[in-house]
Amino acid sequence: MATDRVLIVGVGGLGVPALWALARAGARRLTLVDPEPVELSNLARQVIFQTSDIGTPKVEAAARWLVERFPDVSVERHPIALDASNAAHLVSAHDFVIDATDSPIAKFLINDACVAVRTPFVYGGVVGMTGQAMTVISGETACIRCVFETPPDEDEIQSCREAGIVGPVAGAIGEMQAGEAMRAMRAQKPLLSGKILTYDASGPSRVRITAVSPRPGCGCGASKQEHRESHAPGR
Repeated sequence: MATDRVLIVGVGGLGVPALWALARAGARRLTLVDPEPVELSNLARQVIFQTSDIGTPKVEAAARWLVERFPDVSVERHPIALDASNAAHLVSAHDFVIDATDSPIAKFLINDACVAVRTPFVYGGVVGMTGQAMTVISGETACIRCVFETPPDEDEIQSCREAGIVGPVAGAIGEMQAGEAMRAMRAQKPLLSGKILTYDASGPSRVRITAVSPRPGCGCGASKQEHRESHAPGR
């Protein structure tokens, strides 16, 4: 599985460290999707932005920052929200997707689009001092619906927003997501395919990696594939 074009959905606490790490590691074709402008509150965590960027679409400010420092990087910008009308088109045009969103609804949308068009992606999420990452390879490994089944209700979403995120935790998860994309770009199996990593910085930093099995009946079909492989001759 070698990849060339990487789609980063969300240019914030996760997306900024991910795109920076990808450029440093040699990625050359990146697409950025984010509907928001740079705000003053972003500057503490999203360190590529400056006060002069306030009011500028994040994708434009990030692209300008990237090409100034990494002239070989080609950056496609979409100052829009990923939604049901464009998700399949955007995802299918890329070889790997980084979910750097902060919306549970968007995360399920990315999952469903990637599963449908068989594009691998890495999920990332941060709440407070805890972060998670997991890579999904459509039809082979557990997907987000295998783990969480449905998006949380509105009360849970509001609680997550109130908890906020901690910059260094988002940075660590974003770097991990970039590492997964780079492994795929080099035709290596991502380390977190079929596994979920949890990073807890609330005390002495702890990293836990847990294998995740496909859920029987999930529409991603990975459970059926696992069943076929386990009953293949010679197993």
